[in-house]
Amino acid sequence: MKILLVEDSAQLNKALTTLLKRNSYIVDSAFDGEEALLYLRDYQYDLVILDIMLPKVNGLEVLAKARRNKILTPIILLTAKSTVEDKITGLDLGADDYLPKPFNTEELLARIRALSRRPKVYQEKSDIKFGDLTINENNSTVSCSEKSVTLSKKELEILLLLVSAKGNYVPAERIAEKAWSEDAYSTNENVWVFISYIRKKLESIKSKTELKSKRYQGYYLEIKNA
Repeated sequence: MKILLVEDSAQLNKALTTLLKRNSYIVDSAFDGEEALLYLRDYQYDLVILDIMLPKVNGLEVLAKARRNKILTPIILLTAKSTVEDKITGLDLGADDYLPKPFNTEELLARIRALSRRPKVYQEKSDIKFGDLTINENNSTVSCSEKSVTLSKKELEILLLLVSAKGNYVPAERIAEKAWSEDAYSTNENVWVFISYIRKKLESIKSKTELKSKRYQGYYLEIKNA
């Protein structure tokens, strides 16, 4: 189970990260709201533990934006405020649970276990094959033989788009349109950067599937020695 922990107190963040890892959870740590939104944009999680009082962007804004962007990952709110109004606000914005500070760590672990038992809000998807590649959308990985590497959300979206083209060219503009919903980030330069990331990851698993490009036409996948 992969958890995103968002807590600006370095001491508490470190203590909770240690606790979660000791209980066999995979943990990414963020220390402010902007960083949390970047993690949520680029990676998939099974659970988010989110402090409300955060610098840059507060936790309630992070929660609201996540839900607007159709991120349905269960979210536990942490806060020093424990009034009924704060609790109602968080739950109305889409939080799944609410834990006021200070809290007992065993209670936090129990709430994580309870949320992990809930039915998944998404359907398990079948693996996608292309050449010697196997793409698993459920855990955002691409593998070749015994080697596997994790993809970010953007990398996964771009690779799936290229696979669906079945070796035909996909223009950079089409990739930008598919992978970026915000115009400010939808640039050919960003497409090139993520294409280079995917190339390196395919090379790291020794795949014979190459991600190629042709000027003015776009990007495509080619299977070597096919």
